[in-house]
Parts: sequence; C-alpha cells; structure tokens
Amino acid sequence: MNNFHTPVLLKEVIENLRVEKGKKYIDATIGGGGHTVEILKNGGVVLGIDCDREAIEYVRGRWKIESRRWKIKEDNLTLVRGNFRDIDKIAIENGFTKVAGIIFDLGVSSYQLETAERGFSFQKEGLLDMRMDQELHVKAGDLIQVLKKGELYELFSKLGEESRAWQLSSRIVSARGIKPIETTQDLANIIGSISKGFSKIHPATKMFQALRIAVNDELNALKEALPKAVELLEENARILVISYHSLEDRIVKKLFLEFEALRKGLAITKKPIVPSLFEIEKNRRSRSAKLRVFETRSASSG
Repeated sequence: MNNFHTPVLLKEVIENLRVEKGKKYIDATIGGGGHTVEILKNGGVVLGIDCDREAIEYVRGRWKIESRRWKIKEDNLTLVRGNFRDIDKIAIENGFTKVAGIIFDLGVSSYQLETAERGFSFQKEGLLDMRMDQELHVKAGDLIQVLKKGELYELFSKLGEESRAWQLSSRIVSARGIKPIETTQDLANIIGSISKGFSKIHPATKMFQALRIAVNDELNALKEALPKAVELLEENARILVISYHSLEDRIVKKLFLEFEALRKGLAITKKPIVPSLFEIEKNRRSRSAKLRVFETRSASSG
C-alpha cells in the first residue's frame, strides 16, 4: 500500500489553492493523501473526506509518520469517512464552515484499481464490486445480472459514452443466460472480442467506467456537492476540481458558469489545466485529467 495513489497535478493544485498558514482547507476526496499532505506541509489545516474506509485508514497511518517528519501538529488533519455529497454537514460538524479552499480529485485511485478484490479493473481478476464505499448495497455484478437489455444500453451509452452499447448489452444478456457473470474477467472476456484491433482502448474500458459511475452514483454526488461546497468558502477562496472524463468535466464547467451568473465569483479557468507531457510520462493515469478552478467574490466586488 506504499503507492496508494500518485497525486495528479500536484504542483498546479498547490499553486491554485494559494495555501496560507493556519487557514482551513477541505480535501473532499482524500484518497492516498497526496494533495492533503502538501497542503499541510504548506501550513494549511485540513479536513479530509473519503467514502473509502481503506483510504481513511491509510492516510491516518501515513499522517502519523509524515507529521513527525515535517514537525507538524498531528491534529492539523481531521479525517472523516463519508460521501462528499454531504460536504456541508461534515464541514459544519467539524468546524470547517468558512474555508480558504476545497479540492475534489474525482475518479478512482491507483490503489482501488490495483486491488483485485475491489473489482474496479478488467485487468485484475476479482468479483465485480466497484463500490468506493464498502457499505453500499449494490455492486457492479448486481447491475450486470439484473438490468434488462435496454437498461444496460442506457447505462453504457450515457455513462460510458460507448458507441457499441447495444452490441455489448446483447452480448451480456446472452452470456448470463448460460451462466452468471461474477468476475471482472468474466465480463471482460464476454466483450473482449468486440471490435478487437479497431480501437486503441480495450472494449471493456468505457463499460467498466459506466458501471463504476452507476454503482457509486458519482455524477449526482458531484452535482449535489459543488453548490454546497461553494457556500463553505470565504471571500477570495477557491474550489478546485480534477475530473477524468467529459461527463464530469461538463458538470463542473456548467456549475461554475451558474455560480458566476449568480455572482458568487469567477471561473478562473476558461479552459481546464491539463498535465504536462512530463507528468503524463511519469504517471499514465494522469493523461485524461482536467483541473478547473473557481474563486469566490462578494457580489459588490462584481
């Protein structure tokens, strides 16, 4: 678990957060704690949220070591297991009602992808799970077994933006009629032959993305969280969102424009910030990342 998650756009995040000593920040998706530790090293006080129990446990252990190493008070970091769609309640309960910055790093962590039993990756053999919060009741395997062909088509076409959604849905329905589809490899093998050699990406990629988004209700959580998050910011504070696919990025862009129209502040990034070629070379998972930044202003300052 040493490489729980390599933080994406770390330098750009710290520059845009403009961390000030003693000010409060929220990391709404703490993951492996990469962004948070950097904020703490720069003097910030952080509330770290994650719905993944293993992420919270990992960061708690990591911070015990890092806080001593950097001679920082251990209680400068507050950790809470929860969904960022409840960011307002979590912040109020922990005394983070007016903060200088909030970061959302969306998507799945390297640790989640590489841990076979979490079922996030078609490259690892494991049960079809994909729950970020292990207390959720519905797993990816449940959706694959119970959704009708039309419902699977809707899922793959809308959340996966998958052009072969009908073909994939038909193949799944036929296969599960013969035997249950229980593992990541079961599912990947069923659709592995579709368009083989036609696309640069594995035909399972978008389908797994769609299932993960559905299981964790990721898009609705984001739509709920951002309006709550902007209300937690003090004046001239910033909210940063790193997204990894167009559906998330569109939601962030649209909400930032709505916040502007409501005179809550200004979208600093007209176009998203993307990783350098050097970063992509070092961390292939950063290649689709897009960072957008919004800054609060008072209505009177325009």
